[in-house]
Amino acid sequence: MNTDLWIVPYRDGWDVIFEGARYAESHHATRDQAIAAGNIRARRDNVDMLVFDSEGRVCMRNALNHDLAFKC
Repeated sequence: MNTDLWIVPYRDGWDVIFEGARYAESHHATRDQAIAAGNIRARRDNVDMLVFDSEGRVCMRNALNHDLAFKC
């Protein structure tokens, strides 16, 4: 799978979901928990991870295991 992995707010928590996927890979109570789970999955699948804020804007990016993050 060569699509980005997204960390997005969903209902009462945060989802880890591949771009364009119908269902989330996992759901977490906090954004930090979702980011931790997303990092593991992104490294395993060798994909970029994007973290969105509660307003739908990208606020952090981890590009192919290189921490190019900027904080939300």
